[in-house]
Amino acid sequence: MRTSVKYRVIYRHKEKYTISEMCRFFEVSRSGYYDYVKRIDIPDKDLPLADKIRECQEITNRTYGYRRVHIWLERHGIHRNPKTILRVMRQYNLLSVVRRKRYINYGQYLHRYPNLLNRDFKAERPNQKWATDISYIKTGEGFLYLSIIRDLYDNSIVAHKTSTYQNINLVLNTIRAAKQKEKVTGELQLHSDQGFQYTSHEYFNLTTSYNIKQSMSRRGNPYDNALAENFFSILKAECINRVNLKTYNEARTLIDEYIYFYNNERIQLKS
Repeated sequence: MRTSVKYRVIYRHKEKYTISEMCRFFEVSRSGYYDYVKRIDIPDKDLPLADKIRECQEITNRTYGYRRVHIWLERHGIHRNPKTILRVMRQYNLLSVVRRKRYINYGQYLHRYPNLLNRDFKAERPNQKWATDISYIKTGEGFLYLSIIRDLYDNSIVAHKTSTYQNINLVLNTIRAAKQKEKVTGELQLHSDQGFQYTSHEYFNLTTSYNIKQSMSRRGNPYDNALAENFFSILKAECINRVNLKTYNEARTLIDEYIYFYNNERIQLKS
């Protein structure tokens, strides 16, 4: 949370709690807060709207983008321009935390690949078809991003990596870990969605150097990468959603333990 946002929260609750108590809680200085107060002549006119958006995001677990927030507000009798809603969401750190699955144009750094997998999720041997994806895990310290590679032959998790940042290195490190662990003797396909990590030039270079054939979902079609996303659903239902994770390390330990259980002990039902 940005310091300016903390100051706004303190200002809004100054009648309920002491300034010293809230400054200690948010780990900001009293002098900094009072400097902030001096800079504002009147309360922020966007505060009521921000509070209502915050209510919406709490109810929906921060899964709504500004378009859905706009609809939600209209249903509650609050009519604002969608651009205003987006601006306030950015200003008050109220944007959705759900990773957007969309095509992003990065010019010369963008690579698109054919959908070689084409929803044929059956493999005749190990290390023939891999699927990869990223999800996020909520902790008391923030969101931890989890990147996995799943073998479609037996649905096992070949490799996984975590990071506090959703970036290209997270994906590249997952691929490196998978290649170090597995001996690939035949043609290998690696299927992904159209996230910016998978369209990057770095991803192209690494997969090409490993002689991996890149496969990519069609734009806006989550079913093309259903098995990768299916694992995240299993992980969250059987593990993550049953506990209150306070720290990144606690989340990493729990994820490592569950994936070991999933690969080595969990009974797999195949259709």
